[in-house]
Amino acid sequence: MPSDLEDVLAAALRLPGHARAALAAELLQSLDEVDADGDDVEEAWTDEIKRRLDEVDAGTVTPIPWPEARRRLLAAAGGRGQGR
Repeated sequence: MPSDLEDVLAAALRLPGHARAALAAELLQSLDEVDADGDDVEEAWTDEIKRRLDEVDAGTVTPIPWPEARRRLLAAAGGRGQGR
């Protein structure tokens, strides 16, 4: 990651949780604005969310609580980002 991006990330991570959430929302919104085919992306996500919810409702998958999912992700990433 370029050092200027690392500086921005470090500054963002020092913000309180509500400010980080607001920043994340703004960044995600900016990506939506860049995507000229946003309707296709939105529709694809809607379909994916419906498919996943159907799997949970049918009992074919079992949701994992966030602390366990985070632990698994960090383990798979070799512990990178563990301090966040």
